[in-house]
Amino acid sequence: MEDILVEKTAIISGGASGIGKAAALKLADAGFRVCLLDVNDTKLKEVKKEMEEKDFKVMTIPCDMSAYEQVETAVNNMMEQWGRIDVVFANAGIVGQVSSIESMGIDNWKQVLSINLDGTFFLVKAAIVHMKRQGGSIIITSSVSGNRVFSQAGFTAYSTSKAAQAAFAKMAALELAKYHIRVNVICPGGIETNFSESIKRSPDLEEIKVPVEYPKGSKPLDNRSGKPEEVADLVKFLASDASSHITGTEIFIDGAESLLIG
Repeated sequence: MEDILVEKTAIISGGASGIGKAAALKLADAGFRVCLLDVNDTKLKEVKKEMEEKDFKVMTIPCDMSAYEQVETAVNNMMEQWGRIDVVFANAGIVGQVSSIESMGIDNWKQVLSINLDGTFFLVKAAIVHMKRQGGSIIITSSVSGNRVFSQAGFTAYSTSKAAQAAFAKMAALELAKYHIRVNVICPGGIETNFSESIKRSPDLEEIKVPVEYPKGSKPLDNRSGKPEEVADLVKFLASDASSHITGTEIFIDGAESLLIG
């Protein structure tokens, strides 16, 4: 990416693992200074050490994305140290407990929406004033859930948050275009991360399971899940000038699997 200059910076939420970490490594390798936000301070320190061993420029800030004050403070701390924000990758997200709407806890609904949707809004809101100076790229991690796939039993809170992120991105793309800020959404399908390990499942899932007949070869492209590095390549592209005419767009990265199971 010859067009990426060393002084450009990126801020990534959910940057301590999975897609966020993979994107951090890709962008840092392309010459970005990278600021990672995550609620898991232990993993943040591990990633920082790994990146510094590669001589990448990185800073890490423990941050609860559902708390605007923490997000705003993190953005301000990054600005104090590096003076600019060129790329925002709003990637933090949780599934929470998957359950029927009837049995879903109110606190669970609020937590999923607050981290996935509010957290995206908070990071974008806090960064805009700084990005307006030179323009840049905002990338939001949504999902095939809520955009192409609606058959996952119990994923109501998660899918709702992911659909709302896509709508938010399109509104933001039009509002921010005059500042040369592009806003796009990536929609991964099944990706090889530890994301699913955090999912809690209620006992009533079988009662609401939607019968879906999966055709043979239900993962049509190479018959496999995606890799975080493949999603990171897409983030790198959207962060670069190579995607300068792309904004307000959902990009699905799932090997076409969601076309079969949606």
